[in-house]
Amino acid sequence: MAAKSKENLSETWDWYAWEHRAEAAGYSPVCGVDEAGRGPLAGPVCAAAVILPLDFPIDGLNDSKKLTEKRREALFPIIQENALAWGIGWATAEEIDSVNILQATFLAMGRAVENLKTQPGWVLVDGNRMPPLATPGETVVKGDAQCASIAAASILAKVSRDRLLEELDALYPQYGFGKHKGYGTKAHYEAIQKYGILPIHRKSFLKNLGEKHS
Repeated sequence: MAAKSKENLSETWDWYAWEHRAEAAGYSPVCGVDEAGRGPLAGPVCAAAVILPLDFPIDGLNDSKKLTEKRREALFPIIQENALAWGIGWATAEEIDSVNILQATFLAMGRAVENLKTQPGWVLVDGNRMPPLATPGETVVKGDAQCASIAAASILAKVSRDRLLEELDALYPQYGFGKHKGYGTKAHYEAIQKYGILPIHRKSFLKNLGEKHS
């Protein structure tokens, strides 16, 4: 599908073009899948799967990274209440270390789809790598910025993971998880150097810690 000009994108872009195309080809319902937390040093990777009604657009949908935390939190229950189905899937830090982050992301995506109360006929996955799913589908590069169901999934995944990191912040307040959400900030690296590596840290992401901060 040809890209449109970014000018007046919110007004001109058909957020449901990918879903309508899949339905026109005989695949229904259509599910969007996205993840949050591939890059952090700590915590699980989270994925979400969302089947949206195509006749009831949700105002304000966008790539979760382009929305404020307040806006994501506001959209979170709206998506859950109006979606035909939604599911959340996780892959732990241990799984990330065991199979690598890409495969762990695929695990989380598969679990999110499995957790849908209604199984989809077609899956739209953000990015350019298709996870091994039982359901047919396709990838959409930068799908969270152009596809409604993927954008909705990006919001559910981001908010779900951020909330978990807030809980971890309460367990390990000296690490600052509530602020950096597990990403490799200077303050996070300094906390690791001072207090050590936690069970929730991704050991494979910290192999060169000594070299970077010696």
